[in-house]
Amino acid sequence: MASLNTKPFLKTRLLGLGFVFLFLLGSCNKSDNYKKLLTESYYLIEANESLTETLVHDIFSPPVASRVYAYPSIAAYETAALEAPDQYNSLMGQMNGSKPLSINPSNYSEANFQLASLAAYYKIAIQLTFSEQFLTGQRDALYKELKDAGMPEKEFQASIELGDAVADEIMAYASEDNYHQSRSFGKYNVKNDLGTWKPTPPAYIEAIEPHWNKIRPFFLDSASQFAPDAPPAFDTIPSSTFYIDAKAVMDARININSEEEEIAFFWDCNPYKMNVKGHVMFAEKKITPGGHWMGIAGIAVKNKGLDWKGVAETMVTTSIYLFDGFISCWDEKYRSSLIRPETYINLYMDKNWLPLLQTPPFPEYTSGHSVVSSAAAEALTRLLGEPFHFVDSTEIKFGLGVREFDSFRIASEEAAISRFYGGIHYLPAIDNGVKQGKGVANLINQKIKTRKE
Repeated sequence: MASLNTKPFLKTRLLGLGFVFLFLLGSCNKSDNYKKLLTESYYLIEANESLTETLVHDIFSPPVASRVYAYPSIAAYETAALEAPDQYNSLMGQMNGSKPLSINPSNYSEANFQLASLAAYYKIAIQLTFSEQFLTGQRDALYKELKDAGMPEKEFQASIELGDAVADEIMAYASEDNYHQSRSFGKYNVKNDLGTWKPTPPAYIEAIEPHWNKIRPFFLDSASQFAPDAPPAFDTIPSSTFYIDAKAVMDARININSEEEEIAFFWDCNPYKMNVKGHVMFAEKKITPGGHWMGIAGIAVKNKGLDWKGVAETMVTTSIYLFDGFISCWDEKYRSSLIRPETYINLYMDKNWLPLLQTPPFPEYTSGHSVVSSAAAEALTRLLGEPFHFVDSTEIKFGLGVREFDSFRIASEEAAISRFYGGIHYLPAIDNGVKQGKGVANLINQKIKTRKE
């Protein structure tokens, strides 16, 4: 009887087992890859950058942009609080007019809460903007990346469902802040009184968001809670305080040095800047002041190496301080309705004088940069401490360089004085704006509770 040669069979079997082992090993590695991606990537920062790109493209005003940053950030944070209730408090129930979420996290046991957080962020951001292609493109690329890296379909779907549920409740809360009603409020009627705001060249745009003080704040008791001292009384006598303040702006423009010029342009953040060539006028895409500070928050969390929940906490806190800061500032702008330096200087000093920067289309007092930068700096200092060295590269995408700071407060002080260098504000609007922003921030510091004690 011929002997059976088993070598080919054994060889084939061993090869087959080897392929199975390699397949299982590859599957295991692929399965772990999406977890590694989520751990090592700053997807929420990327989402915020995509939102900024959208806001710049759509030319949102600074106050409205602050609203668009806030609600997606709230949704992202609330998802983090659902996953880690032993670490983080929900803001729903703390913020004005809010109530606790009705979502039971145990109903989403298969969900990945970090992905759910991103899904909630994107859903609201898309609903609050117009040119959704930037956000949907970024979102879809994220989803594909995670699926390709091995995220199970059940986990993916459960995560999206949880994100949708959170987003829907936050959007229901947002719908009650009076924003939509304010879209039908009347336009601002320019006053004929001396010393009051008038539209400025080159576009003579009508006043932006004159009813923003009617928007519900998150933590302020009212828009006027931190109303600053009144600005100096309008006067045209050369010895008067008002005239002296205006002359200081005019002289600063004449005597400006290269460092001051760089500071002014770096912090310009005017989404309404218009370029004129002959008879043609076109907008120059620029980030808003709030967008600049959300960018700084993103840089800071990377420097600190925070996990995704810490990132969500930082982003939501910064956005809330900015939002309430804008409400406080805009309340004063349309109460005092003060003439801009450009208008005053052209009427009473030098008809040919031009500011370094283009004057934005709303009243002068107080300085929005001063208020919201001071508020945002206090928010970030509260969370991340001081000193905190960082390189602000936020404006690189918009053709500017970088600036280096040793604290958020130092950066905010530079942002504030930049408006004087740019010929946009008198010094009282800056000094009192800083006080106003710090007042807003100190109140929120007392009220907001993100961490469990």
